[in-house]
Amino acid sequence: MNKFSRLVGFAKPYSHYWPKYLVVVILAMIFGVLNFAFIIPLLDVLFDSDAIPRIAQLPDFSLSVAYFKEVFYFGLLKIKDVHGAVGSLVFVGLALTLASFLANFFKYLGYRVLNRMRANVMRNIRSALFDKIVRLHLAYYTTQRKGNLLSVLSNDINEVQASVIASFQVIFRDPIFILGNLAVLFYMSYQLTIVTLITLPLSACLIGLVSRKLRRKAVEVQSLQGDLMSIIEETISGSRIIKAFNAQKYVRERFAKVNSAHRNALKQATNRQEMAVPLSEFLGVTVAMLIMLLGGIMLLSGSSSLSVTEFVAYLAFYYQILVPAKDISKAYAGIQRGMAAADRIFDILDTPVAITKVDNPVEVEEFAREIRFEDVCFAYNEAPVLRHINLTIPKGKMVALVGPSGAGKTTIADLIPRYYDVTSGAILLDGVDVRRYQPKSLITLMGIVTQEAILFNDTVKNNIAFGMDSASDEDVVEAAKIANAHEFIMHMEHGYNTSIGDRGVRLSGGQRQRLAIARAVLKNPPILILDEATSALDTESEKLVQDALYKLMKNRTSIVIAHRLSTIRNADCIVVLQEGEITETGTHDELIKKAGVYKKLCDLQTFKV
Repeated sequence: MNKFSRLVGFAKPYSHYWPKYLVVVILAMIFGVLNFAFIIPLLDVLFDSDAIPRIAQLPDFSLSVAYFKEVFYFGLLKIKDVHGAVGSLVFVGLALTLASFLANFFKYLGYRVLNRMRANVMRNIRSALFDKIVRLHLAYYTTQRKGNLLSVLSNDINEVQASVIASFQVIFRDPIFILGNLAVLFYMSYQLTIVTLITLPLSACLIGLVSRKLRRKAVEVQSLQGDLMSIIEETISGSRIIKAFNAQKYVRERFAKVNSAHRNALKQATNRQEMAVPLSEFLGVTVAMLIMLLGGIMLLSGSSSLSVTEFVAYLAFYYQILVPAKDISKAYAGIQRGMAAADRIFDILDTPVAITKVDNPVEVEEFAREIRFEDVCFAYNEAPVLRHINLTIPKGKMVALVGPSGAGKTTIADLIPRYYDVTSGAILLDGVDVRRYQPKSLITLMGIVTQEAILFNDTVKNNIAFGMDSASDEDVVEAAKIANAHEFIMHMEHGYNTSIGDRGVRLSGGQRQRLAIARAVLKNPPILILDEATSALDTESEKLVQDALYKLMKNRTSIVIAHRLSTIRNADCIVVLQEGEITETGTHDELIKKAGVYKKLCDLQTFKV
């Protein structure tokens, strides 16, 4: 119930719904009760007119059931005296029709209120989930499969909507209807109603037992759904490699195995969910038969306070309890299934954000002097990645990070904008620990170009101006020219308004990289981080991109990660890393003279000095 309450909490403020909803539901319940209460006079007029109570005059007003009952029968007798039995039958029929219309009209108004609440709840859940995913630290995504996250955002949210949120009208409306009808049943015959109440807890326990097992099976269904999404996402992303290695059979068999497991789990979960309805209906009919037998014996023995027509109406009111009770049992089973999906949603929402800002963070508006690493260590999942890094990067200088794969180059670059936080030590920007800065203002100082150009399924213009709403068209064009991108952009179908497709699929690697550089140019940051920005390009594209990078790095502080050592020969300082430690520092010429690791790397690339 705690998680159910959290889901309902997404409907806040409740004042937008509950006052109006309670009014219309209570009115719907009252007119629904009247709808079936008119069965008694209807049957009396048809079969036993002498059973109609004789009311000689209008009673004094009182807010009670007896007063309204006497007023109704007084009017019924007057109509019967004037128009006969047919007239009284028409009167009862019109009253019943009016009550039915009003009951269903107020039900409809209640549906409108709940539908608005349900729509707002789903919007708020999606917004909260997306906001959390955007704020989560990068390390979170290295431990999660993309398919699982996509499954939560799509399938699990839809499951919650179809089961839990769709049950709101049952959970919040039907108990009021049950209580209203129970009150009428108590008024008519408390002896028979006590029998009904004794059997209800037994029914609830049996249905609850089935539903609890359903939730455990639903967890398995949702997990397998995530696995399916992961396989599909990986297959689409890796379609080129799958075909290149003739691995179609392997991926088909892998998918078929998980798909079959999902089918079996889904079948078992659905079977258990569907069991709730026939079970509740069987129990309801059993109780109804018990009441009929008990009531019939009381009628035949003359010990019942009910007339025959009142007993028939009593059974009709009891049926009015059976229908919402059956709906509640079905909704409860659906909620148990939906709660399994809600668990996966709340797992994400409850994940702590590792990168947080301190109280009263410092706003940073400019980069004035240097970036300094002071005895920085970093571990990922207790596995050490960096060990005792001491490094100073002066303003306006180009510092290159080189070394074998896994040496920690990218990690150093990621620590500066606080994609991760250091395990020990500190990174100081102008003498202030970066953890003390306002995160948004810190990242504003930096422009980042990675090996894989991250582009979005949008226009060229919107990709260059990404995150910079104030950028004008002229600014975008100027940035593209500096990045050597303007020429190929103008040859595209709609120029800067051309959509580049998913991840820029309509562009070549060099074109994608130049758009990423144009984005960094437009941001105009004082600190530039280049993470192997040219390593995946052909020679011609590399020349164009490298030229754009030289323009971008001019008069900026640059941290460059490079495997192609020819691109960092002119760096002010080259830092050589091995196994998370700095082993050498110096200019290109200085490191060549040392004849250490750097020279070996240069020799491996047949680098000519």
